[in-house]
Amino acid sequence: MAYWLVKSEPEDWSWDDQCGVEKEAWTGVKNYQAQANMRKMAAGDEVFFYHSGKAREIVGICTVATAPYDDPDDAKGKFCLVDLKAKGPMPKPVSLADIKGDERLHGLALVRQSRLSVMPIDAASWQLICAKGGL
Repeated sequence: MAYWLVKSEPEDWSWDDQCGVEKEAWTGVKNYQAQANMRKMAAGDEVFFYHSGKAREIVGICTVATAPYDDPDDAKGKFCLVDLKAKGPMPKPVSLADIKGDERLHGLALVRQSRLSVMPIDAASWQLICAKGGL
């Protein structure tokens, strides 16, 4: 199993929106590095759901419900989608400030590449962030 983080503007698609559906295709990712990360996802992987914008915090955990598949809206076949299913909320949201304040997490793409919307999370960082969030 691999671990990931996806970002969403809560005004566009919030954690509550994600919880309100069985599963949802993760659309709108056009950055090639983020797309490369999505192509590495596998069904069963776990994903931090991060509210970007003003909130800047991890608010929940999803599972990857499907392997990557071609984006049906992309006629050129360059982009893929995965479906995400809400697993549960983060009991205590973990803020970007909290992550940046912990030197053990300074290697994360969330800290180093702030605009990347889909990124891997190593297992040790996953466990640390889960502990910060009360899991």
